[in-house]
Amino acid sequence: MSWSSLAQYGFFLLVVLVLVKPLGGYMAHVFSGERTGLDFLLRPIERLIYRLTWVDATKEMNWKEYAIAFIVFNFVGTVMVYLLLRLQPHLPWYDAAHMTTPVTPDLAMNTAISFQTTTTWQAYGGETTMSYFSQTAAFAVAMFTASASGLAVGVAFIRGLVREHTDKLGNFWIDMVRALLWLLLPVSVVASVVLVLLGVPMNFNSYTVAKTVSGATQTIAQGPVAAFEVIKNLGTNGAGFFNVNGAHPFENPTPLTNFLEMLLIAALPAAFVNTFGRMTGRLRESWCLLGAMVFLFVAGTIACAIAEQRGIPAVRHLVNESAVTMPNMEGKEVRFGIGGSTLAAITTSNTATGSYNSMDDSYTPLGGGVLLTNLMLSEIVFGGLGSGLYGIILIALIGLFLAGLMIGRTPEYLGKKIGITEIKFVMMYALAAPLSLLVLTAIAVVTQPGLAGLVTNSGPHGLTSILFAHASSLANNGQSFAGLATNSVFYNLSTAIAMMAGRFGLAIPALALAGCFAAQGRRPTTLGTLPAYTMTFGVLVVATALIVGLLSYFPALTLGPILEHLLMKGNL
Repeated sequence: MSWSSLAQYGFFLLVVLVLVKPLGGYMAHVFSGERTGLDFLLRPIERLIYRLTWVDATKEMNWKEYAIAFIVFNFVGTVMVYLLLRLQPHLPWYDAAHMTTPVTPDLAMNTAISFQTTTTWQAYGGETTMSYFSQTAAFAVAMFTASASGLAVGVAFIRGLVREHTDKLGNFWIDMVRALLWLLLPVSVVASVVLVLLGVPMNFNSYTVAKTVSGATQTIAQGPVAAFEVIKNLGTNGAGFFNVNGAHPFENPTPLTNFLEMLLIAALPAAFVNTFGRMTGRLRESWCLLGAMVFLFVAGTIACAIAEQRGIPAVRHLVNESAVTMPNMEGKEVRFGIGGSTLAAITTSNTATGSYNSMDDSYTPLGGGVLLTNLMLSEIVFGGLGSGLYGIILIALIGLFLAGLMIGRTPEYLGKKIGITEIKFVMMYALAAPLSLLVLTAIAVVTQPGLAGLVTNSGPHGLTSILFAHASSLANNGQSFAGLATNSVFYNLSTAIAMMAGRFGLAIPALALAGCFAAQGRRPTTLGTLPAYTMTFGVLVVATALIVGLLSYFPALTLGPILEHLLMKGNL
């Protein structure tokens, strides 16, 4: 691993950590209803929205009402996106000459669910399938609203740990509107201008037909890319305006834009941990959770970078038998190199953002295995907006429950008891992911429609491709191994099921758990209480995450990337 790559990784983490306190404090002010510098402009707009939508700003919801509002809002959004896609040929900016991929009912269904769950899984090429109108009116709008609704669930979860003897977690509509007005929209406007200045296009021009040096004809797609690019990263969505996503020079032209776009992905989820600390009055505990996230991020980055730097032995010997190492540059852009590609791969696979700038399918078995493992950890390393925080806390609760069993004491977290009811919701959360992922993958590898997607890969790599597709959908991430053809009825249905399980199957137990915590009082700290801010607690969180992940997925990983690595090294 080169020193320049190490410097890039270190500087990226440093900037993220520097932004944690100011961004975390700002979000705490926003969601606590405290004054901010944007109130003079946004308060009137907020009141107007409530008046037009008949939202009672004084009414709060219990966890069931909050969950219903969350589900209904996302259902309506999914239907709206579906209808816009089905009506695309009759709407503005539809270019029939270049829209060569038909939007079938199953593809429209899959894509609508994808964008409304922040997965933005794309079984299509953007420039050959979707019009400018679909990209903006359907996709960009959905990325804003879906991100805001996910952040609202995270805020409600925090309130469950803060409040006592109540069943109220806040108001979903208010939390979502404030996430949109005070956070996502202002940052998107500023960041979009910066990307335009750095060379990302922002227009509604027709596709340009040009002659290449060799005399061939090339069609160059354009569009309102800058605005789309910001919310896809900021909202941990990840959709590509173009087919190759962040590898396209219009989406991500330079190493500087790559760095800024990765920063947009990680900054808010990392800062939201600080928001949790401020709203609960437990900053030390929040720094401990963030430390666990950073440790897992660093470990994954180093492992993936080393694997890609060493490359593939067969290729190295074919090119230069005397070479000790030869980096694996297949599927990577030269302008990013190993460093920028690995940074993007790790950042996007750790969050719910599939904004990759290199082809995951071309990574070494261990490099791709690291990305797959990140997806299987269910967004606990920074993660998506809101989901990253409650994901790592629920993992911590599993560890606390097991530790409590060992010493014969009822476990607790921040003074809230983890009793029978609470641990049932925790286990519902913990089991939803492996049950969905492993069952869907098993069906795919034993049925003809599932195996039909393996157009270029077979064996362990083919299994990894199928496993990666469903893990990415479950993690609401959206990136994929390009060797798997997924625009079929089978995969459009199976990935849609995984996306809904990853969104609602995890968020609803988290809200239910928050409701249980809010109804409790706060237990006093005693000598038997395990402090949630020590190194011991941080180790417990990391160990629990790895143990739960290994128990759930190690056999699948063994048959996929691990077996492929051993075959590549000639050990089998």
